[in-house]
Amino acid sequence: MSDFAATTQNRVRRIPARGHYDKAVIYPIIDEALICHVGFVEDGLPYVIPTIHARSGDKLIFHGAKASRMMKQIASGATICVTFTLLDGLVLARSTFHHSMNYRSVVLFGQGRPLTDEAEKLAALEVLTEHLAHGRWPDTRQPNAKELKATAVAELTIESASAKIRSGPPGDDDEDYALPIWAGVLPIQQQYLPPIDDPQLSEGLRAPEYIVNYRR
Repeated sequence: MSDFAATTQNRVRRIPARGHYDKAVIYPIIDEALICHVGFVEDGLPYVIPTIHARSGDKLIFHGAKASRMMKQIASGATICVTFTLLDGLVLARSTFHHSMNYRSVVLFGQGRPLTDEAEKLAALEVLTEHLAHGRWPDTRQPNAKELKATAVAELTIESASAKIRSGPPGDDDEDYALPIWAGVLPIQQQYLPPIDDPQLSEGLRAPEYIVNYRR
């Protein structure tokens, strides 16, 4: 994988040593995240919308209602900003000033286009579905013509991106290390619990292995 060039648009300015521009770091963060936030400007006003995403190569896939302002903006070719955040721990320092979080985050920019061809839309929706749960697409009823017509699908080409990552213990001032105050990291892990059957599930059906053993 290649790197993104560090530019005035994507350069990490605050603690630049935590910045990363290589796709080998950036793309796994995007792929692990289940939700992103899409930022754009419409009629002079800023909007940030949380939504589902999926990545296919150097492109992001989005879907939504045709009337969605977010989908219209992505499809318009306007420059879009998308962010992703994974929390790994609470960093509890001796001083309140040095409290922080361990995290992996990505900020990216790109321009999108609508997907209108039926085969293209279906392929994109498969990528989205598989991002949520690998193995789900072939296990479901595929979208019919009416559903496809009602759904807007767009892809955004990732043109510029950077990751920012913090890990490790607190960074207290030297004179504070002797204070009788507990300090350290409280790890955070997203947990997937046993699946809950739909009350209307047909008799005898059980959750498939890819659901029972779901991991990201």
